[in-house]
Amino acid sequence: MTKSADAFEKSLNTHATLVEARLDILLDATPRPAEVVRPRRLIEAMHYGALNGGKRLRPYLVMQAARLFGGSEEAALQVGCALECLHSYSLVHDDLPAMDDDDLRRGKPTVHKQYDEATAILAGDGLLTYAFDIIASPDTPLPDAAKVALVLELSRAAGIGGMAGGQMLDLVAETDQPDEAGIVMLQAMKTGALLRFACEAGAIIAGRATEDRDRLRRFGEIIGRAFQLADDLLDITSDAATLGKATGKDAAKGKATLVGLKGTDWARAELDRLVAEANALLEPYGEQAEPLKEAAHFIAYRKK
Repeated sequence: MTKSADAFEKSLNTHATLVEARLDILLDATPRPAEVVRPRRLIEAMHYGALNGGKRLRPYLVMQAARLFGGSEEAALQVGCALECLHSYSLVHDDLPAMDDDDLRRGKPTVHKQYDEATAILAGDGLLTYAFDIIASPDTPLPDAAKVALVLELSRAAGIGGMAGGQMLDLVAETDQPDEAGIVMLQAMKTGALLRFACEAGAIIAGRATEDRDRLRRFGEIIGRAFQLADDLLDITSDAATLGKATGKDAAKGKATLVGLKGTDWARAELDRLVAEANALLEPYGEQAEPLKEAAHFIAYRKK
């Protein structure tokens, strides 16, 4: 690991600690105003699903993108935690027997294995809903207009034309294999949409104009594509012990991926190209953008 990579991982871990400490508070058993009670088993399953490990990469991107423009650190932490709740919901539901049917997530039993399927469904529902609660909460110090913009963008990223729609296309792809363009579209929705939101959210938090929002949005789209490409590469070249989850799943299900379609050499070259394109987008911001550039590098070349 290079000195730069080591410094980035330390920064990522520092931010992850902040996010996990806040999630621990947000997902405690104390009812909030207008709530009646937080059922013990449900809040425990939500807590387990959101706090069972992970890099906290999406909150990191929110926080660094906001910092790039001098946005509120507290608001960025809250929005980052909201995004992590929504991301965690997607993993809880993806792992269910009716979806990917996984027993392990980050080297630990998945929520439906640790609890049961019905509890896992409700835990996912709770995490999804809570994401928007956190953004709208008075505890998140942002103007109402910024909160509305964040809720709209997150809804679009997570919903029919974003992550949920991408998951539907992924299920269809098991029997009706898409071509290259179809794979790119599927992955931009299923994986890329939340990473795109994470980057644009920082500009929204800081109250930046359309030009900066668009530039960060495009940066997020590119690193989202790199993330999925690296994921597909690892699915072929790594092992379950390293990744903390099963490998070779796409090949076993007959799913088409860009790596399977075009080969590992092409995938590595494409990752180089995507990182260069992502970095070029951030050039106008100078040295302040280095943490985001390092994140792009980490996403493309990670080992797990």
